[in-house]
Amino acid sequence: MTDDNFPYCKVDLYKSNKKSGISIGEQFPELELHSTKGFLKLPKEFKRKWFVLFTLIADFTPVCTTELAGFNDIFEKLEEMDCVLLSLSFDQVYSHIKWIEWIKQNLEIEIKFPILAGNNKTANMLGLFSEFGNNLVRATYIVDPKGIVRSIHFYPQEIGRFPEEIVRSMNALQVAIDDDVLMPVNWPENAMLGRKVLMRPPTDEDSALEAMEQHENHDWWFCYKSLEYE
Repeated sequence: MTDDNFPYCKVDLYKSNKKSGISIGEQFPELELHSTKGFLKLPKEFKRKWFVLFTLIADFTPVCTTELAGFNDIFEKLEEMDCVLLSLSFDQVYSHIKWIEWIKQNLEIEIKFPILAGNNKTANMLGLFSEFGNNLVRATYIVDPKGIVRSIHFYPQEIGRFPEEIVRSMNALQVAIDDDVLMPVNWPENAMLGRKVLMRPPTDEDSALEAMEQHENHDWWFCYKSLEYE
């Protein structure tokens, strides 16, 4: 399973005919996998915690190596949000260990999070197969403390991800859920509202009038406010 332009991405996996993949709002599937930090059970292992799981194509590949380094840079930022960072690659754990050693020796980067060992079943459960040549895609899942998938980001093999967007997404999700608000584009650096957040649109005439009286607005359906704790 490989693209002629990316022969290094060859992996010994096959796509199941069964329905695969997960969606936002669904329970994250139960996975029991070996990792560089020991045997892990997801999502049970991280009850009452957020976690980010980003999948890789294969060990010792150039884009995936830059992604490991890039996500390593945001490890502390996610930790400050009480969020665990995990990765998953489709090679065995001994290969992961050697890859981590190579990165430390050659790039002087010490990977701080576990790399899980994925398999065919894992790829199908997570919906990682692309219809283009039956190749794997790069995916990032943000999962809440109840094990519910809150965000999914997919990228093709050719393009490495932007880890800072995961930090922004995590921050925005936590604020949106805790304060029951909506987040404008590019928050917290929105050109129109800055760090202000949007109110949920009213559902009747009385609440529409009340919203305009209580909040800054451009109209009854476009109300916004500053966060109280800022």
